[in-house]
Amino acid sequence: MAKTLNPSGKKHRFNKAWMHEHVTDPYVKEAQRLGYRSRSAFKLIELAEKDKLFRRGMSVVDLGAAPGSWCQVLRERLGPQAKILAVDILPMTPLPGMTFVQADFSSDEGLAAVQAALGAARVDLVLSDMAPNLSGIDSVDQARSVHLAELALEFASTALQPGGDFVVKLFQGAGLAEFQRAVAEHFVKVYVRKPKASRDRSREIFIVAKRRLDR
Repeated sequence: MAKTLNPSGKKHRFNKAWMHEHVTDPYVKEAQRLGYRSRSAFKLIELAEKDKLFRRGMSVVDLGAAPGSWCQVLRERLGPQAKILAVDILPMTPLPGMTFVQADFSSDEGLAAVQAALGAARVDLVLSDMAPNLSGIDSVDQARSVHLAELALEFASTALQPGGDFVVKLFQGAGLAEFQRAVAEHFVKVYVRKPKASRDRSREIFIVAKRRLDR
C-alpha cells in the first residue's frame, strides 16, 4: 500500500538502487521461481514453521492480502478443505477455493463486509499484513501502523475460536510495547518476530500470539 512518492514529490521506490536490490534479492528470485506473487510469502512460511501456525483444513482470515502471496502459501500448506477469507482495499485475483472481499478494513463498512462474509463462524487463525500508506513522517506512519494492528487485534479477539492464533505486522517504535501488552491480555503466549525475509533496513516486525484465551 506504500505510495510511490515521498513528501518532496521525488520518486524513491523505483530508483536505480532499489531496482538493483530488488532484482538481485534472493527471495525475489525464489518467489519468481516458485510462482509466488511476492517475496513476502517467505515471511509467512518462516513464521508458520517457527510457531507451528498451520494445520490441514483450518479456517483463516488474511487481512491485507493483496497481491495474494500469503493466500498462495495458505492454499499450498492447508489443503483443499481449508477455508480462506482474504481481505484488502486493493483488487486481487482470488485463488480457487477462497473468498476475497475488497474493502477498507479500517472503515465500518469494510468491517461489516468482512463480518458478513465470515458469518457466524469462528476461525483458527487471523493474519494481518496490513500496512498504512506511508507519509514519510515516522511518527505519523508509526501511529497509523499501530492503529491498523489494534483494529486487527480487536477483530481477532472476536473472530478467533478459543485456542486460535493471531499474527500481525507493525513497525518498531512508539506504541509497540503497549500493543504487546494488549495482545497478551487475549493470548497465552506472545512473541516478537522478524523473519529473515524482512529486509534489514525495514522497521517491520510481526507479533505472533498463540492460543486465544476463552473468556
